[in-house]
Amino acid sequence: MNWQSGLRIGIDVGGTNTDAVLMQRRVVRATYKAATSYNVSDGIIRAIETILAQAGEDVSAVQCVMIGTTQFTNAFVERTHLQRVGIIRTALPATKGLPPLLDWPADIKAAVGGHVAMVPGGYQYDGTSNSALDERAIANAARNFKAAGLRSVAITSMFSPVNGDMELRAEEIVRNEIPDAAVTLSHKIGRLGLLERENAAIMNASLADLAKRVVQAFRDALIKLKINAPFYISQNDGTLMSAAHVEKYPVLTFASGPTNSMRGAVYLSGEQDALVADIGGTTTDLGVLTGGFPRESSMTSDIGGVRTNFRMPDILALALGGGSIIRADGKEPLQIGPQSVGYRITEKALIFGGDTLTATDIAVAAGYADIGDRSRVVGLSADVVRDAVALMHGRIAEGIDRMKTSAEPVPLVLVGGGSILVSQELAGISRLIVPDHAAVANAVGASIAQIGGESEGVYSYAVTGRDAAIALAKQDAVKSAIAAGADPDSVEILDIDEVPLAYVPGGAVRLRVNAAGRLRLTADLQAARP
Repeated sequence: MNWQSGLRIGIDVGGTNTDAVLMQRRVVRATYKAATSYNVSDGIIRAIETILAQAGEDVSAVQCVMIGTTQFTNAFVERTHLQRVGIIRTALPATKGLPPLLDWPADIKAAVGGHVAMVPGGYQYDGTSNSALDERAIANAARNFKAAGLRSVAITSMFSPVNGDMELRAEEIVRNEIPDAAVTLSHKIGRLGLLERENAAIMNASLADLAKRVVQAFRDALIKLKINAPFYISQNDGTLMSAAHVEKYPVLTFASGPTNSMRGAVYLSGEQDALVADIGGTTTDLGVLTGGFPRESSMTSDIGGVRTNFRMPDILALALGGGSIIRADGKEPLQIGPQSVGYRITEKALIFGGDTLTATDIAVAAGYADIGDRSRVVGLSADVVRDAVALMHGRIAEGIDRMKTSAEPVPLVLVGGGSILVSQELAGISRLIVPDHAAVANAVGASIAQIGGESEGVYSYAVTGRDAAIALAKQDAVKSAIAAGADPDSVEILDIDEVPLAYVPGGAVRLRVNAAGRLRLTADLQAARP
């Protein structure tokens, strides 16, 4: 049976809620939303049991499970569950004046770093050697890491996305000294910029133990439910990766939550090119859809105060959600957020018998949302309600203006549990769309995600020619997607990014190509099974 005609489960484990959907072809068979449990495995089990019971289906009918999670993002931002990392940079004599962890916040630098080795090595932009790799220095560094009790190592080499051989050789040397080490190679994660790529590698290495625990929790949940189907985890570009890949590269899940919501918005609304507002309990995440995929950020991304350069969606987060606290004492100007009651909205908001005025209370009092007990907000000042409604819509309109690249009106798709906050027309919007099942768009996005691949390199158009260089880059991206588990017949090129390198001779251009295709479910993917 074609897996796409069978049952697929999409789950999004967020910091506030765990959402789940049961999908068959393009039909949403059942949905689930509940507060995220302390034990992630228990929450997943409860979600799957609920949606299968709703649909009257047995676990044997499930053909694939896709999971999105914020566990790794939250751990890094909150400085929890991180491990110390041994850091090796092969780039001397270059980069000596800019050591690793240079601009990291002091608290996270203390939690993660401190053991750094800078050794000769690395390449130039065209893949030629910068200096010979000092293998003895790497072996000495590995022995020092082992003596310090370190079991996670990040290795970065200059221009390694162009030529990763020195990082691969450094890994061999480290494993000779520390056989059980978790080793992160920067060229597997980041892009050409050395410091940002190195930061991403160190971040990833600091999450190595947590990645194994989280993935095992997912695996245990499916085993306990007797679901004998592959499971995949969504990454931040809207595509999927295997559980084994997540254990190696947990940072690739960063920002997968907003990305899943945007992909779910495409699926539920049918809009390929639009703005998306994912309104949750605390924030509104605004993004742009281009050809059905989130617009990629062209800037370095800041995660917990650390700059990185791996692929991330272009997201604008506004401090406005369904649980945002309203302050209106009549003395100071009315204020919404940034504080929020978050997942406690059902006990804190006025409409649920609480004592805190929230954005959801305002929506109910204004008459355009029907949730909770409206009688509890009938006594609110009409001026407060009017001003709060205007402020909420004004804040979203301002965010929309910041995300648009032209003055032309565009569609806006509203998703997330807080989508009830918007009721009025917004400037710059051609039409407002709230699709069915908007509250669980993130889980829908996880369930329909594709397998992606990327290639990046520096090419000399003077030597290779533009057409030939682009053809090679496309070929590499397609191979990458197929290797990750995409059906070869379905892989398509999503975008091509050309950046001329003005100060490099020979007409050098940095080419980055993204490709994606449908998940291939065949015998060679059995390693993905729990």
